[in-house]
Amino acid sequence: MFNYECLMKIFVINNSTSNIQHYIKMDLKNIQLSDFKRAYFVGIGGIGMSALARYFYSLGWEVAGYDKTASALTSNLEKEGIIIHFEDLGAAVPEQFKEKETTLIIYTPAIPKKHGELNFFQSNDFKLFKRSQVLGLLTHNSKGLGVAGTHGKTTTSTLLAHILNESSVKCNAFLGGISSNFNSNLITSKDSIYTVIEADEFDRSFLQLSPFSSIITSTDADHLDIYGDAEILLDGFQQYANLTHSNGFIFLRKGLNIKSLATIYTYGVNEEMADYSANNLRFTEGQFIFDIKFPEGEWKNIEFGLPGIHNAENALACIGMSQKLGLTEQEIRFGLKTFKGVKRRFEYHIKTQNLIYIDDYAHHPTEINALISSMRMLYPAKKITAVFQPHLFSRTRDFLENFVEELSKIDEIILLDIYPAREEQIPGITSQLLLEKITCKNKSLLTPENAITYLSKIKEGVILTIGAGNIDRMIEPLKEKLISKF
Repeated sequence: MFNYECLMKIFVINNSTSNIQHYIKMDLKNIQLSDFKRAYFVGIGGIGMSALARYFYSLGWEVAGYDKTASALTSNLEKEGIIIHFEDLGAAVPEQFKEKETTLIIYTPAIPKKHGELNFFQSNDFKLFKRSQVLGLLTHNSKGLGVAGTHGKTTTSTLLAHILNESSVKCNAFLGGISSNFNSNLITSKDSIYTVIEADEFDRSFLQLSPFSSIITSTDADHLDIYGDAEILLDGFQQYANLTHSNGFIFLRKGLNIKSLATIYTYGVNEEMADYSANNLRFTEGQFIFDIKFPEGEWKNIEFGLPGIHNAENALACIGMSQKLGLTEQEIRFGLKTFKGVKRRFEYHIKTQNLIYIDDYAHHPTEINALISSMRMLYPAKKITAVFQPHLFSRTRDFLENFVEELSKIDEIILLDIYPAREEQIPGITSQLLLEKITCKNKSLLTPENAITYLSKIKEGVILTIGAGNIDRMIEPLKEKLISKF
């Protein structure tokens, strides 16, 4: 059950009256999903929202929703039978979704407060919930396996779900990315007691969950527009760890300063003092291989379907978690070997002897560092040309010098304009400012169209598209132009 008293104690200890008042509103103990038979989503096209839409539709509920623009995600939802529209209907939402006693309204914080449909539901006393609250409800009735961290949580949660799904244990999973194995962000199993959930720190969403066990991959400063500073962000992760059940366990990357009543196991690459350590990483004949040591012994020559130093670290956490859930070595090895990754996370689009094209969601300096380090390990002799779209004015401002340091390590860097997402422009914070500070000789600021034209002339080396905005719209046209030369 939801550890409400524990959460209250945490906020009292931290003397945060406003937070106490905020989370009193989030008490969901008396809400039963069985009371509803339809769900309406205000912002259905987000990766997390679409997973919930699929879930409720799989239960036989009526499901519909609004999103600002059409996308591949919304197109797939429509093909599955979910009704979606792309204009703010205000009070003119479909009639069947005006039955407030049986309609669950789920909205994303990215929706503007003045949105007509959202205001209609609020003013008419519908039951409105954020995505995180609904996930919290779902973890009340299963053993939740939360994956938290400012980096790596999508890949890690998807890998954990894949390993479990391929084993006798199975799982349900709500993922923050599209699994390449399932081509979906939702996995369901009527028989499994486990639910894998990506525990998102944005907007303190993960404090709505009731995890039985957790993985925490990183606590680097991010979302400072929400938290204010790195210390408060770290405190948020500590609060999340305190919500993990005392009979469960937490897999914590070595070096993170987190405590818990749950049993803690540390992990890391080349970390001999960690409980779980990966070493001897190598890339041999197209296979990424490493060895691991853990308290009960060691495994040699583990084959993993996703290369990269940071991905080996993510895999290590999943190995430990899977062991504690009772999976066999054979089941774990099979899951690792057959993992195909996550869309937009180290995703190969072209892989030939001369030319490599990879797309990655990296939008924080630490993530860019991990990506470039992995590229240097995999392709040490190849030139790296990257297109980067900064995400959020506030993140660009807060980590400007860190972005400069990491992007300067790339052989040739092309910048796109900053993707604003939910933000208004901050005066003086531009991609041009970032470009001027980057020290590598080959650098430019282009439109997406001009970047595609330029990159399509490259015949050899590594091409990267990097960012969390709408840079993904470049992928298919760029891929088509590059392939047409073969």
